[in-house]
Amino acid sequence: MIPDPERVADYIRETARIDVMPRFQSLATHEIIEKKPGDIVTIADREAEARLTRMLRGMTPGTLVIGEEATHDHPELLDRLDDDVPMWIIDPVDGTANFAAGRPLFALMVAYIVNGETAGAWIYDPVREIMAIAEHGDGTEINGSRLTLARQAALETGRVNFGSFPEEQRPQLREHFTDTFALEKSMRCAGQEFLTLLDGKMHFRLYNRLWAWDHAPGVLLLREAGGHADIVGERSYRATERTQALLCALDETSWDEIVRQMQMHAV
Repeated sequence: MIPDPERVADYIRETARIDVMPRFQSLATHEIIEKKPGDIVTIADREAEARLTRMLRGMTPGTLVIGEEATHDHPELLDRLDDDVPMWIIDPVDGTANFAAGRPLFALMVAYIVNGETAGAWIYDPVREIMAIAEHGDGTEINGSRLTLARQAALETGRVNFGSFPEEQRPQLREHFTDTFALEKSMRCAGQEFLTLLDGKMHFRLYNRLWAWDHAPGVLLLREAGGHADIVGERSYRATERTQALLCALDETSWDEIVRQMQMHAV
């Protein structure tokens, strides 16, 4: 059982209202900081993470909190993902580059982890005011309504990160997938990408670079809605997973078909 999911959702909404939305399309130049070339953070990221950290710790004393920005400053926190203590994972503003550019493709994401498994998940789009909540074994809700994904008659739309494959296999696979499916470019926001799976606009997504704050919430939301998400290969996805080839699809049959396509056209 996870801590009160609606209370967590209220914390996320409050954080968005106070720390994030007042800065949307209003950031001053000095409020956008380059952490490293091509990787930025804003004052909204930092203040949102600080607020959520305080509230979640206050709600569940003794739990570990691992936020994306805290991890940047203290990389050793990544090693704590393997701890067996309950923990919160926070992405205060997923899609920071979009947010800083004034594009409405960002989200606030939180996951609650127990023994390496995601027990609770929240993704919030504060622009459209869409809140997705999942609890392990208890389904997924979007704005209070239970979500069950429809079985797909045919696979049509998806996104493939070809970095998941050995370099020599990529040209043939890229040609096949481009000819077979309508492939979307990255939205530069995993939270928004998972929302497109939940609303059925996308049929599958294949990720290469995995971070717990980017993928743990969405994987649980998808699974609890009836979708299928797992590492391509022998391991099952866990929040501690940091390797490649996380395939997410709207049902297990679709997942198996994409894996078949990958194996058929690999060199």
